[in-house]
Amino acid sequence: MDAIVLAGGYATRLWPITRRRPKMLLPVGETTVIDGVLQSLEEDDRVGTTYLSTNEAFAADFEAHIDEMGYESVQLSVESTEDEDEKFGVVGALAQLIDREGIDDDLFVIGGDNLIGFDPSEFLDFFEERDGAALAAYDVGSREKAKSYGLVELDGERVVDFQEKPEHPKSTLVSIACYAFPADSLRFEEYLSGDNNPDEPGWYMDWLQEQEPVYAFTFDDVWFDIGTPESYFEAVEWKLNGGSLIHPDATVENAEIGDTVHVMAGAEVTDSSLDRTIVFPESEVHDCDLDETILGEDVAVAGFDMSGSLIINR
Repeated sequence: MDAIVLAGGYATRLWPITRRRPKMLLPVGETTVIDGVLQSLEEDDRVGTTYLSTNEAFAADFEAHIDEMGYESVQLSVESTEDEDEKFGVVGALAQLIDREGIDDDLFVIGGDNLIGFDPSEFLDFFEERDGAALAAYDVGSREKAKSYGLVELDGERVVDFQEKPEHPKSTLVSIACYAFPADSLRFEEYLSGDNNPDEPGWYMDWLQEQEPVYAFTFDDVWFDIGTPESYFEAVEWKLNGGSLIHPDATVENAEIGDTVHVMAGAEVTDSSLDRTIVFPESEVHDCDLDETILGEDVAVAGFDMSGSLIINR
């Protein structure tokens, strides 16, 4: 099979920290958001080519990252957009990529901003044992949260109903951006020719489960949908287990380092107190009290007392 890792979003809710940096390359501990998935697919013998799908604005960033990490099976596939307003929608972009790359094998598709506790190979095991398409489903535990996702209704393992971002959720079991399709289920062109919604994959899954069997892989491990400063902090907190990570090339002197603090390479922190704070490379913090703060790359602050989900970037 082949795989597609979706990394074409512009992450406007995380601006300005993601204005010039794809959110999939945001550091989470000693790795990045996207690398757990890429490394797993690299090691899975079932996967031939992993297409990293992105836009023209971030293509160079991902190309450099692929080279730096030494991935052998990861190949960049670039959609012709440079701005959020030009996007085709996820289903539209998938249809274009499948046509562009000539994909005709079984296909695994996952959102590059998914930070998941299970190994994607477990999901592929589940898919191989079923006779149809599969999706991963997670109980978010809140009907209010469920409003933001595709709601899944099951009969055993089989999907029997799907509601994309319902106003009144009937449950809290939602589909995350993790799918596997037999080659015969790659019916995106058929779906789009029917004037169906090209934006969210959930609309396609709702249409598909009415045409053929679709199964749900439910899991209890952690899942982070990184799209806001709050969810980014939560992912970093989980990865660091509430502790701190100071890069060997960072300078930290006369500083109080609290919980969930990441100070990256080349950063300098002196005479300061940090708690739930992320300091990007080459930034300087002097005589500050920072709490729940993301300090962008190459920024200098001095004499500030900041709290709340504040993002600072040039």
